Amino acid sequence: MTGVVYWLDLAGVAVFALSGVIVACRSRMDPFGMLVLAAVTGIGGGTLRDLVLGVRPVFWVTDTTFLWVVLATVALASAGFRYMHRLTRTVLPVVDAVGLALFTAIGAHKALQLGAPGSVAVVMGLFTGVAGGVIRDVLADRVPMVLRAEIYATASILGGIAFVTLHALGTPFPTTITATVAITLGLRLAAIRWNLRLPMVAWVVWPSERQTSNEEDPP
Repeated sequence: MTGVVYWLDLAGVAVFALSGVIVACRSRMDPFGMLVLAAVTGIGGGTLRDLVLGVRPVFWVTDTTFLWVVLATVALASAGFRYMHRLTRTVLPVVDAVGLALFTAIGAHKALQLGAPGSVAVVMGLFTGVAGGVIRDVLADRVPMVLRAEIYATASILGGIAFVTLHALGTPFPTTITATVAITLGLRLAAIRWNLRLPMVAWVVWPSERQTSNEEDPP
């Protein structure tokens, strides 16, 4: 099944690189900015995963095909640059959701292959799925999706738990990875479609507390 994982990994890099290009276009960046955002989004999560797991060198150093996929994605997107601005605002979350689902499964799988416990595999799936998007959004001066109230990291965590559980039960690999992608993608798309959000925790200052605080302030 190594070949299946490899092609899914390439697909995930391409999808996430495309999301980086979309953000770069919306932020009115030049071609170099598009390349940077595409690269950090496409390979950033996997790089962090490999560094944490102690894999040396990281995956794209030993196999430069991943870099070529990023370059090809940017080149194709640049050719249709004028059309990128016409994409609706729902395109980026959907594209990002596909990348999240693929990388969650791949990250958890690689951790288990290296002998990591199930809890670590879930975290590695999360890192692989969200880290690249976090770097992308920070560079583009956006609030990262993972830090919003949207169901994003939660979808990745539940998908990772599903992968680890099915793997422990001896479920065939195709079923395991398909179910993981379906669960993660389904939850994220449902959140986008119906605007599902996690409860927000905010510091509330009651009028009486505000008045007391003002009275205690020195003149």
